[in-house]
Amino acid sequence: MYREDYDRNFVPEGGSEDVYSKPVRAGKRTYFFDVKSTRGNDDFYITITESKRKQERDGSYSYDKHKIFLYKEDFEKFAEGLQDAVNYIKDKCFDGVIPQREYKEEDF
Repeated sequence: MYREDYDRNFVPEGGSEDVYSKPVRAGKRTYFFDVKSTRGNDDFYITITESKRKQERDGSYSYDKHKIFLYKEDFEKFAEGLQDAVNYIKDKCFDGVIPQREYKEEDF
């Protein structure tokens, strides 16, 4: 997890400020959809982070994180592209039904 997920007053380097966060848990992965403001609080953008838990050889856990930044001028095209890709998979790959993942207790 991220420090800012626990401490809403945390302001990361660069001066951006967290405005809203929506974590989506999916087994060993968690996706974070974070709305952030710019330094002057006059603009907003979204970061999408994939955090994947992995077990180390000593039994401890660590997290691989991958992040993309999505700026307001790209919101519509990004949403359209994502929806098109999801629709393609639903319509062409699984006869309209996406298989549901079965989660194991150790995934959480």
